[in-house]
Amino acid sequence: MEFQDDDLEKFAAEGAAALPATDVQGFVEHDGARIWFAAYGSGMPVILLHGGLGNSGNWGYQVPALIDAGYRAIVIDSRGHGRSTRDLRPYSYELMASDVLAVMDRLSIEKAAVVGWSDGACTGLILGRTNMARIAGVFYFACNMDPSGTKEFVPTPIIDRCFSRHVKDYAALSATPDQFDAFVQAVGLMQRTEPNYSAADLAAIHIPVAIVHSEHDEFIKRDHADHLARSIPGADLIVLSGVSHFAPLQRPAQFNDAVLTFLRKIGA
Repeated sequence: MEFQDDDLEKFAAEGAAALPATDVQGFVEHDGARIWFAAYGSGMPVILLHGGLGNSGNWGYQVPALIDAGYRAIVIDSRGHGRSTRDLRPYSYELMASDVLAVMDRLSIEKAAVVGWSDGACTGLILGRTNMARIAGVFYFACNMDPSGTKEFVPTPIIDRCFSRHVKDYAALSATPDQFDAFVQAVGLMQRTEPNYSAADLAAIHIPVAIVHSEHDEFIKRDHADHLARSIPGADLIVLSGVSHFAPLQRPAQFNDAVLTFLRKIGA
């Protein structure tokens, strides 16, 4: 039977599966921050960008699947998240996109596919809009391109369990473990006010994109996903049944199958 953690009880208690061991990891000093990264396997590079308040360890069920499929998986702790630091400037997706390019430069990666989750998807699609020569395609899961795409926040036990895991991980990984509340406030400000891409901005994206929406997403409106799929030339719309905003943790096999199908389609 395939692994499932629909209620995130295992994630809250233990986190995701541990990332594999690797000798290719470290920090990039970039624009006022130290950005942590790690790389696994060989083949076409696939960069995994986690969601807001999370860290690269949230991809523990995806990295082995990518390695087994012949890809080189790269994870990055977003600025101020996980092991990465930040300066006092407000968070922005554009700034985090520039951090990704700095990691690509450090690893001598000319071009990569991006799998982005929530805030990581915003970062990934901004990379696809501004650096199309370096992005092979974006698997854009559970996110928006303007604030109107988000639902009114309603707390649930699943969200609470995810948040409790983020609290524990931040305390264990961060260089500023006593600043979690300020971290949440700063990320929340970015999420409420960014990104602000228009339909014309989206129409200028000319790389392969999959707009991926969960049946029970707690944060993103379904009609916004439809809008994105209509606005980006050639974009595919994928709906994952039975899962929510936390699909990579809830039903990894289902999520991984969608990712690998997209990567094969774009020839990555």
